[in-house]
Amino acid sequence: MDPEQNFFFHFMKKLFYLLDTPVEYFREKIVIPNQKKYPCYHQNFRRVPTIDECYESDVICRWEAQKQFERDKMVDDEILSILRQRYEDCGWYYGNDKDKYCNDLYKTYQDASTAWFIKYGDIGVPLSVVDAFMKQKHRMIWERRHGPVGSGITNKRYDI
Repeated sequence: MDPEQNFFFHFMKKLFYLLDTPVEYFREKIVIPNQKKYPCYHQNFRRVPTIDECYESDVICRWEAQKQFERDKMVDDEILSILRQRYEDCGWYYGNDKDKYCNDLYKTYQDASTAWFIKYGDIGVPLSVVDAFMKQKHRMIWERRHGPVGSGITNKRYDI
């Protein structure tokens, strides 16, 4: 390094130190100690009783359960979207080797989409918490009689 470059390098280093030191001091001594810690940036709702805990005549409880169900569905939709995006990004990054490196992401996405369809699939357009509860109840009855859905295990004693 020639002397002119060496001088320029040291001058820039000193200038950066001169400008950066007060900013760092202000941030570390004033901003960070006075900053409030927020655990999350989304609105937190208290959990309300689910539809199976509501009386049939309790309209408010049923309405709250419906709204909670809709919020839960939006959260599950976003989780599924994020998992799908992660798998697609992995596929774009690795290209032809995506089968080798992205299998765990694909399996996670498939499991989540299966769980989403078990809970929300085939309910219909006016999404109703009562319909989802009935779907869950019918699935539990089916599994009690025939074994897990998709396992191929059937109990002949209860077949109609």
